[in-house]
Amino acid sequence: MPPVFAGLIGAATTLLLVVLVLTIRRTVASRQQLTAPRAGSIASTDMSRVVGALRAGTMLVGSHDEVLTTNQTALAMGLARGTRVGFPELLELVRRARISGEIFRGHIEREREPGSEAVQLTGRVVPLEDGVVLVITEDESATQRVEAVRRDFVANVSHELKTPVGAIGILAEAVEAASDDPEAVSRFASRLQVESARLAELVGQIIELSRLQAADPSLTLDVVDIEDVIDEALGRSREAAHKRSVVLTRTQAQPAQVLGDQWQLTDAVANLVQNAISYSGHQARVSVSVSSVTTGDDEFVDIKVSDNGIGIAPDEQERIFERFYRVDYGRSRESGGTGLGLAIVRHIASSHGGTISVWSRPRQGSTFTLRLPSHTKEGNS
Repeated sequence: MPPVFAGLIGAATTLLLVVLVLTIRRTVASRQQLTAPRAGSIASTDMSRVVGALRAGTMLVGSHDEVLTTNQTALAMGLARGTRVGFPELLELVRRARISGEIFRGHIEREREPGSEAVQLTGRVVPLEDGVVLVITEDESATQRVEAVRRDFVANVSHELKTPVGAIGILAEAVEAASDDPEAVSRFASRLQVESARLAELVGQIIELSRLQAADPSLTLDVVDIEDVIDEALGRSREAAHKRSVVLTRTQAQPAQVLGDQWQLTDAVANLVQNAISYSGHQARVSVSVSSVTTGDDEFVDIKVSDNGIGIAPDEQERIFERFYRVDYGRSRESGGTGLGLAIVRHIASSHGGTISVWSRPRQGSTFTLRLPSHTKEGNS
């Protein structure tokens, strides 16, 4: 999450807490002027409505640790069990806040069923009048998952950048040491160009993937001819195919159109074709075909990229769309792959309301299917 968004969310949460506390205290004060204080007076209909309208898990706990009112979010979190506070850690915070008169904040880890990750809750407890305590709790599990993904991404990027950067440094030293040997200098310079190109591709794909993951609202939606997308994608891949003696073919089909960003869609198909080339042997065949598919009332365009390469084991097929995951690291490095191509395809497919799937058998080959909503001439999709 960008720091500016995190700051805004934090400020909004603090403002909400202040407004809620002031509202409750003002209501309590006004009621105390009209009636004699009662332990449960704060749990009025008005307060129940206020608590129920909040998105965060919210409840009021009375002076005897009884739950006076709560909302559905708090119940779903398990904060209340009948009239009792649901977690010992939370009850301890409530008692501390009541005794000290200070606001406390704590973290609670709630276990789910076996095999599922625990829920991470952050709670604020605010002491009010008559021993009543306000509890506001938020589920930070999603935020922590995003943070874990970010750390993993940074670690992977650092690891991937070390290889070409280190190679460039070593080759630069070799060029300097062989300054009196023109043939060696030429050989090292050629390898420098290869590593430099690999580094440039890696950085470019990291930038592209980061942009896609940011859910950029500037996605250009135009009517795109799939034939143009395939022409451009195959054009980008011809040099790589020629180097490996891979034959590129395409199956002619009826004209098909989708609504989307032509540059992104071309990038997705080109990544699929280049991936097929990388994992195919010399003189292999890579084919691209287009077909129309109807599912119920919905029409789709399927772009299939097939190869007769090494194939993918069943236990690896679910992971190939992860960032930096490679079926064969050595082969990927030899062909200049970054391990980001399929992750980029997945994000492009998702941003266009489509899907990406794979069929594969070891030593038989693979077929990747990019399915996109079809666009009709009437403007429906």
